[in-house]
This record gives sequence, C-alpha cells and structure tokens, in this order.
Amino acid sequence: MPNITFLPANVSIEIDSDENLLRAAMKAGVHINSSCGGAGVCNKCRIFVEQGEVKGETLPEGGWKACQTFPVSDVVVRVPVESEVDRRVLRRPIIQKAASWIKTQAESMRWELHPVIQKSLVHLPRPSLQDNLSDLDRLRRELGQDRSQAISLGVDSEVLFNLSESLRKKNWDATISLMECTEREVHRLIRVEPGDTTGKHLAVAVDVGTTTVSAQLIDLNTGETLEEVSDYNPQISYGEDVISRMEFARKGDGHQILQKKIIECLNRLIGELCSKSGKEIEALSLISLAGNTVMIHFLLGLDTRFLRSNPYTPVATHFPPVRAVDLGIDVPRHVYLFLAPCVASYVGADIVAGVVGIGINRHPELTLFIDIGTNGEIVLGNQDWMACAACSAGPAFEGGGMKHGMRATTGAIEVVHIHPNTFEPMILTIGGKRAKGICGSGIISLLAGLFMAGVLDQRGKFYRDLDTDRVRSGRDGWEYVVIDAKSNAIDQDIVFTEADIENLIRAKGAMFAGYLTLLESLGMGFEDLERVILAGNFGSYLDLDQAITIGLLPDIPRDRFFFAGNTSLLGAKASAISLPVTRELHRVAKMMTHFDLSSNPRFMDHYVSSLFLPHTDLDLFPSVKVD
Repeated sequence: MPNITFLPANVSIEIDSDENLLRAAMKAGVHINSSCGGAGVCNKCRIFVEQGEVKGETLPEGGWKACQTFPVSDVVVRVPVESEVDRRVLRRPIIQKAASWIKTQAESMRWELHPVIQKSLVHLPRPSLQDNLSDLDRLRRELGQDRSQAISLGVDSEVLFNLSESLRKKNWDATISLMECTEREVHRLIRVEPGDTTGKHLAVAVDVGTTTVSAQLIDLNTGETLEEVSDYNPQISYGEDVISRMEFARKGDGHQILQKKIIECLNRLIGELCSKSGKEIEALSLISLAGNTVMIHFLLGLDTRFLRSNPYTPVATHFPPVRAVDLGIDVPRHVYLFLAPCVASYVGADIVAGVVGIGINRHPELTLFIDIGTNGEIVLGNQDWMACAACSAGPAFEGGGMKHGMRATTGAIEVVHIHPNTFEPMILTIGGKRAKGICGSGIISLLAGLFMAGVLDQRGKFYRDLDTDRVRSGRDGWEYVVIDAKSNAIDQDIVFTEADIENLIRAKGAMFAGYLTLLESLGMGFEDLERVILAGNFGSYLDLDQAITIGLLPDIPRDRFFFAGNTSLLGAKASAISLPVTRELHRVAKMMTHFDLSSNPRFMDHYVSSLFLPHTDLDLFPSVKVD
C-alpha cells in the first residue's frame, strides 16, 4: 500500500493504490479545498506532487487534481496555501455600516433564568426501623414536601446505580438535578450528587453551521457566558455545501464519516471551553444546540437521502432530548443534548433559534430576517405571524464556484476599492498577509466596485475598450486581474472572471427573488418593511451599500438595517438558560408557514429579472446610479 505524506502538515497515511489523494487527505485529517465534494468538477483541489509517481489529471495552472489523482508509489504531496484554514480569523473585528441589533435591543433580549435542568439541595432524614423507606422513595417523599405543588417525577435509571452512596456520603445532604419536560409539566430525576454542588451548574450552547461551529460555556446560575470558541466545521473537506455533503453521505461509509467528524469537533470545542475557563466537565448539566436541518441529521446519524430529493422530507423536525454520551460526545452520562426544532428540510433550527434569540416573536414591527449563505434562509413576520422560505444560492457567497474564491481565512481578500479613472484596485486581506484568493465579502466588494467604476455593464460583462491592462481575455474568458502573480502568495495571477460574476449574480438573484416572492405572496412590498435583520457570520462582514449596489439587498432606508451576528448561537444560549425560551422555540417553529419557492412560478420570473446589476427594474434601486 502506498504511503502518502502531506506537507506542510507532515502527516502520513497508507492507502490502497485505487484510492484518490483527496480521499487520502480526508482520512488523514488534512484539508484540501473541494467545493464539489470530490466529483471532479470544481477544479479547487489542487495539489503538488513533490516526490513519487502518480497517475491522474493535471490542472492548466499547474499541479494535480487531487480527486482524480492516484498513487503509483509512495508519494509526498504539498498542499498549497489557498487550502489552509486559520480559525483565528473567525474572531476578527467586524466593520459594519448599520446598527447592531444586539446593542439596540439588549434590554428586550433578557430571558428568564430558568434552565430546563435545575439543581437544588435537599436534606433527607436518616432511615430507621420505623422509617425504612427505600432510598428512592425517601427522596420522592422529600421532594413532594419541599414543593408547593405535587410533581410527577420520572427517574432516570442511571440514578439508581449510585443513589445509596450519593445520599450517604455527605450525611444525607445531596444535590438533585431535575429535568423539566418542554411540553408537559413533568419532572425527571437525572442526577443525585453528594453534598451541595448547586454552584457548579454549567451548559454548553452550540451552533453547528455548514462552515463554522461555535460554542459557548454558560453559567446556569447567572446566565453569564464564561468562554466562547469557534472552529471550521471539519465536514468542509467532504463538500463545501450541504448538497455535496449529502451526496458524499450516500456513498459507502460517508454518512458515518460525517457524523464522526462533527462529533470530534464538538469534543474538541467542549474540551477547550473547560480548559480555558478552568471549569470541570463534571459541572456540565446540559448541551443546547442549533443548526440547519442537514447538520442536525448528520449529528444524530439520521438518514438524509429523502432530504435531498422531492418532496424533501426530513426524518423529524422536533427532536427529543438525547443522552450526549450515546452520540459519542465526551461528557458525563447525566448530560443531555437539547436540539432546537426545525421547520422544513432547508429551514432549520438555526433559523428558529435566531428568530427567537433576537426576539422577532416579541415585536410588532414587520421584519425581514435574512441569513445569507449557501442555502439562504429568509423569514418575514412579527409577533403575530411568520412566513419562511429557503433560497438555494449555492456556495458563491463563501468563495465556492469561483476561480480564485476561498473561505474567509488568513490571506483572503476581503475588501476591494476600484479607482474610477485608473481602474486600479486597493485591496485589504484578512490578517494583512499576501493574498491567496478572494472570500465572499471580498467578492461582493469587488463586483460592486467594478460595476460602479464602469468596468462592468448591467449584465456583468466587462467593457472591452477600457484604458487598462487589468481587463483582458484569459484562458477562461474575459477577466479582471486583481493581483498579479509576483505580488501574491499563490504564484499565479488572482483574477475575477465573467464566469465568476455570473455565479455571483445567480446567487444574489436567488436571494433577492426570494425576498420579493415571499413579500408578494403575502400582498406586501419592500416599502412595508420596518426593519431588515442580517444574521450569520457572512452577514456580519457584509458592506451594506455594496450589497445593495449589486442587488443582493433591497434598496430601502439604511436605518432599517441591523446586523445581528450569530443569532443561532444566541438562540441556543437563550434556550440553555431559559425553559420558557425552549418552549417558545417549539411554538415559533410550528407557527412558521413554509413557502416552497421552487414550485412558485413567480419566483422564477423574479429570479430571471434579478440576473442583472442591480436588477432589470431600476425603480427598485433608486439609490444606485446606473449610467
């Protein structure tokens, strides 16, 4: 079996000679860009063979296509810098041109401190010949006396195995953990600890995103966030978007691999939270998690085959509590995982958690809530009603499908300004490092700049007669040279092609058509919107004016826009500390009316009209001046 060594990680693995180098990298835990999941169509999985013999397919710009290349002998492979990921950039400063929702609505986002699992100290009388009830019945009796109303008490079988020792170890003083049902007033005894441990009551709140996984450690006695960590979702090595991952899951043990990877990520983040905070993992009482429908199915090991095809049916949208250790999460056995509910296959728990977390369900104003990403989700409504839909925008907003697109990591171009006379670019990269490619916010910035500088027409085509050598005919058609090879980190010109522009226009067109179709279906227009809330990591780094310029966002007064950041994590935290919020998640998920845009003929009409900069109907964009 050939031995494959990947540089610069210096990781080695043995594989069969009929296994391609992309799959070898996946097994070795080495990331290589591959937005098509190894289908051989994206040309992103470039590698360089330093030593050894391979057979396969080379790329025009140099290097080999990993998913189509197989080892003939032992091989040393160098992974280029554009495939590197740097999790430090997940916490980079945010620059915004609209108000922060969190700051303006902080007071109205206070949640009742009432966790679904509560700890309390009890003192039991010692047994005697006259009072020789069983330990469990003695505890039941004491709980009934201490509470104003009788409770229906269920008992987790795990409690019984250590109950006698736990009650006697501290002279019949013990701390009990009771879990309350989210729908019926039923309590369940899930833990008994010797002595008073009520001060050690923690939760982990998690957002499992397609690209990023974020987690917080919460003190359930105060509601305070003690630590926060983030990392890239390791499943990105198996596909940039949920569609390609579901395709990967259908093959062989793909489904088990994807579940294993996300569990490993959760274990790593929980370990970091405890290490950074100095807290013991034994103090953990629960995990509260939100994510899109596909991510939750992967986490639980549920079948995703029917999510992928019409009529797009998930296994479930509301999930019972799960003992975390049964999924392979490295926490004590008493820890339960609580999952926020989903609405449909492509409107997930992340959206429901976001809506409740920022309180759309508590305000009368008509709100458009937007989470821009691979699968853009939108919610329209207020405290009385809500409608939702998903727009399949594709991976363009995260750099997928672009010649030199990449995720937001060190060296990614994130801001571009084009001089209106010389057409020269002014560029900023993440971390101030030499450029490796262009991330989503940089792609939008570049498109808006080229359009406003008169380099592009409304169709997204380059003007051919400009007095600049930056616009040229390249191997893949007309293109704009963003940074030449000698000035970047990848030793080839970083360009923005008409094919790239077409991909981005299709993505922004799908989002805008989604807003318009949803509003129109309810007899409304953009003028009726009282506020627009932008959620998600990508939305946090979006330049508002540039997004409106290209037709991604509606052209309404800027003071109606708010940035809300990671609302999914916010909702997961709210659910962790407040049982009323947990119940509200389920109520809101049930009140949302889901619109299937793919079956709506008006959506396609609006989509076609949106395939221009900013739109064919310029009356919708009065502030964008088009010559």
